[in-house]
Amino acid sequence: MSDAATVTNGRFLAQTMTGVQRYARNVLYALDESAASIETSVLAPRSAKDLEFSRLAVVRAGRGTGHAWEQFELPYYARGRRLLNLCNTAPAIIRDQIVCIHDANIFATPGSYSPTFRAVYHNLQPILARRSARIATVSQAAARQIARHLPVSLKDIAILPNGHEHALRWNPALSTAAPALVVSRNAQRPFVLALGSRARHKNLALLINVAPRLDELGIDIIIAGGGDGIFAPEALQDRPNVYFAGRVSDDDLAYFLDHAICLAFPSLTEGFGLPIVEAMARGCPVVSSNCASMPEVCGDAALLATPFEPDEWVHQIHAIAQSKDLRDDLVGRGRQEVKRFSWRQTASGYLDLLKSPGADLPTYAPARPSTPKVAVIFATRGRPDIVSATVRHFVATQSLKPAAVIVSCVELADAGDLGSLCGVTVVTGPAGLAAQRNTGLASLEPDIEIVAFFDDDFVADANWLASAARVFRDESQVVGFTGHVVADGIKGPGIGFDEAVRLVAAAGRQTPRWTEPYSPYGCNMAFRVSAIKEIRFDERLVLYGWLEDRDFSATVAKGGGRLIKWSLAYGAHMGAKNGRVSGERLGYSQVVNPLYMMRKGTMTLVNVADHILRNTASNFGRAVWPEPFIDRKGRVKGNLLAIADILRGRLEPERAAAILPRKSIRLRGRRH
Repeated sequence: MSDAATVTNGRFLAQTMTGVQRYARNVLYALDESAASIETSVLAPRSAKDLEFSRLAVVRAGRGTGHAWEQFELPYYARGRRLLNLCNTAPAIIRDQIVCIHDANIFATPGSYSPTFRAVYHNLQPILARRSARIATVSQAAARQIARHLPVSLKDIAILPNGHEHALRWNPALSTAAPALVVSRNAQRPFVLALGSRARHKNLALLINVAPRLDELGIDIIIAGGGDGIFAPEALQDRPNVYFAGRVSDDDLAYFLDHAICLAFPSLTEGFGLPIVEAMARGCPVVSSNCASMPEVCGDAALLATPFEPDEWVHQIHAIAQSKDLRDDLVGRGRQEVKRFSWRQTASGYLDLLKSPGADLPTYAPARPSTPKVAVIFATRGRPDIVSATVRHFVATQSLKPAAVIVSCVELADAGDLGSLCGVTVVTGPAGLAAQRNTGLASLEPDIEIVAFFDDDFVADANWLASAARVFRDESQVVGFTGHVVADGIKGPGIGFDEAVRLVAAAGRQTPRWTEPYSPYGCNMAFRVSAIKEIRFDERLVLYGWLEDRDFSATVAKGGGRLIKWSLAYGAHMGAKNGRVSGERLGYSQVVNPLYMMRKGTMTLVNVADHILRNTASNFGRAVWPEPFIDRKGRVKGNLLAIADILRGRLEPERAAAILPRKSIRLRGRRH
């Protein structure tokens, strides 16, 4: 055994090559070439493949393989030395170790992985994040993702990205499979290169879906890796311009990159996106997704497109095919861009961490991230003074300026003086929260990516939109987002505007807290417009706004999207009492709405039972001594009316709006 002061986990030498294993190999090659003096070696299973190092010793030890070798044998052989782990996992019992976790996709896109794989990572990675001397990752976007899902602070994660130099060593003259495939097609037709994978988050179905349109433009698609088995047979019907190369050598990949009009990289999420820098290093233009780490890696050297809009991909690919000037410009920018990513610099960072795990490492400066176009909708009725104050404050303070602010009213007078405020559009339409939100949705411009909804009595922190936009960019499968409420006047007599502003300012920066799944809460929530499509708020749910929010979000999420709550977007809900509905109407909705939603499939039986029992018990229990700001007796009456209707087989949530309130109770608002 070597007596080196540090040792590297070489389990990856017994694994199939993927991006993670390529990272580890290239870091070790760069460490081997480094002139820095640090005693280190590589510990690997006996089945490990050979790597040619000039200075690093590869020591094979133990009898096992895989996780068993890593968890039980590696700690024994590495005892007394600092351990470097470059491939997502590490021994759970070791504390003096550095662990590179490339992403948190196992939490963000669990459907891309097998149940066994998920179980191992869900249990192991939180332990590693909590116990290791230092966690590293490959991009700033990956660091943010890891900090959301694992118990480690963002400031404590070291950023050590992939490099590009290995792609320059590939030799297309030694390729074997690639030339034959390129020639066997109509060699006069240009082709787009994509990299195949069974993982859902690679989003290759997008390219299959646009293949007929590219065919009309005279463009083929070659998919290297994975083979045609990654798609259902029906998905490939009538796709004569799609060719599968299967698994190919690095030299073949170099040949494809050198001859493709571009690399198409439509992934939904990546820790880094190594193929992007490989393509740029070889002078191949890139069309990439505009989310997660991809914009950070691409900088201004690639064309970006949302992974949810096929039209954008066709447009960007066609632009490169049509314009030699654009192609040449992207090639030049790409070769400059990849200079930011060097295996030698990354290896130097690991050497620093091995000497001192707490070292403050210099890192590359990411390109200024693009932000999605955000529209904000305020639905209001009968409270012009309140909505004027909250919207003016919102427009004046948000650090991310929205592309549109829409105030949806029943009458223009509902908006107070906001019609004259620059950047604010006032629209009118049918009454009711659901209907007014739908009026706002109908007013969105086609290029809006995110739409946020705020109650007219919600005061948002200045970074609410910026925090939400960052999440939607980083986590492409998040479709619904809710912020944190630091104070809620709905639970008491209400909060004045000035007090709400003070409470938000006093809250300071909140402790990062990611909650998933979490049904959005309507006083402050946002959605991805591409997930909404033609979905609208159910206008039959005329009262009890939280449930119409829940119904809408559940419908949006049926396509497989994620619903989350993030504490770094926050504000205060004033809970203004003027304009609120009578107790009878609200009590009726408390019972009928959940049952109606269960019939629609947007609320489960357990949640319905819990919701109805909690509300009715609270109403009946407090009716004798009601709170001064809550009409408990009216709610009890509404609960009883609802139960009577249900027993008669009548399940019509819109009937709540027709219930006449008791004359002694003043009409008091539109929600809750």
